[in-house]
Amino acid sequence: MFLALLTLHNLVRWAVLILGVVALVRTLPGLGGNRVFTAAERRSVASFMSAVHLQLLLGLLLFAVTGMQRIPVFADASRPSFQWEHLGVGVLIAVAATLANSLSKRAEGDAAKFRAAASWTGIAMLLTLLMIPWWRPLLRLFTQ
Repeated sequence: MFLALLTLHNLVRWAVLILGVVALVRTLPGLGGNRVFTAAERRSVASFMSAVHLQLLLGLLLFAVTGMQRIPVFADASRPSFQWEHLGVGVLIAVAATLANSLSKRAEGDAAKFRAAASWTGIAMLLTLLMIPWWRPLLRLFTQ
């Protein structure tokens, strides 16, 4: 079960990164002009949020399984606190992605929708890039 969760967590990471870039590409141009916030922008932000939520769920399951099986988490990290930082910031990323989705839905006017979507998606993406363990294999398929 551990290797399956680890593989899924690794694959969903790429979905999060790709969907985050797509959401930024769709929303950043709307910051500078009189563009209309369409269903395509809405879908891109919602898809990014969904992928982040799936990633968080897989990460929490992975964290639970490693604890139950006494598998060391991030034993290869440069500092022992990285596992807790990774977990805590993962929750913050999910909050930022959720804010991007919900605030862009509720905002009055297209400019405010673009601003909310682009800023919170940007924050979520920055945190995501900071918390990815880049020293590990970029594509991990059923290996530790």
